[in-house]
Amino acid sequence: MLGESPVWDPHNATLYWVDGVSRLIRMHDTLAGTFRQIEVPSMIGSIGLAQDGKLVAGLVDGIYLVDIASGECAPLYKLPRPSDRIRFNDGKVDRQGRFLCGSMGVYAEASGELIRVDSTGKADVLANGIRIANSLCFSPDGATMYFSDSLDRKVRAYAYDKEEGALDRPRIHVDTAEFDSGPDGATVDSEGCIWVALVQAGKIGRFTPDGKLDCLIEAPTDMPTCMSFGGPDLTTLYLTSIKDSGSGRAISRHPHGGALYALEGLGVKGLPEPRFGQPQDLTQ
Repeated sequence: MLGESPVWDPHNATLYWVDGVSRLIRMHDTLAGTFRQIEVPSMIGSIGLAQDGKLVAGLVDGIYLVDIASGECAPLYKLPRPSDRIRFNDGKVDRQGRFLCGSMGVYAEASGELIRVDSTGKADVLANGIRIANSLCFSPDGATMYFSDSLDRKVRAYAYDKEEGALDRPRIHVDTAEFDSGPDGATVDSEGCIWVALVQAGKIGRFTPDGKLDCLIEAPTDMPTCMSFGGPDLTTLYLTSIKDSGSGRAISRHPHGGALYALEGLGVKGLPEPRFGQPQDLTQ
């Protein structure tokens, strides 16, 4: 229904992603060629890799650790004032091993926040007044964070303090209005270019570190949502998509809307995803 947040785990050659509306974490073991899924207690916005056979996940009311084998969900952080008008959406693990996840107004109210949670459950609010949090990802050195409120139609770049995780004043990195779309999910490749899903235009844009358009790709479906590089050499671009977002705002007209796609032959390599609770070695 609502595919989002693909994440590649090289330790077991498995791709994880979510179906937000169906409350599922889905997984594809590429070596065995098998698929399975975990049902979670509420709508799910995003996931990241964690340690000890777990994922970190943004559910409606908080951030949870999910045991992949059992499906058990253990809360790390819960919203102090949960509401049926707010839910967590896009999220990523930063290169210091902390999970950042943006909440959103279910009816597009500016009530969302960007929250960073560490492995102890300590949480910091980094931004507020967000309507639909999206496009979270980090430059290869972790010093720049990309983030968007999709309804603003702009991907912003923030200087990111790698120790404290504080945000500096942002600059507009990509104005997606010229592509007649808001930005959805995003990822960064090994050359520091950001790939952005232009969900309303049915396209994927690759933008250089200075924000210039490098290439524009026609997506294999009308509503692409999020991307992640994977495969043994990190050259496959996995792409999720929408069938029906459940809100009435996004319903695919494509016969394979909601499918997971693997794009090959792009000539670009991705970066390994960090793990929650484990700082990434950036010297390798």
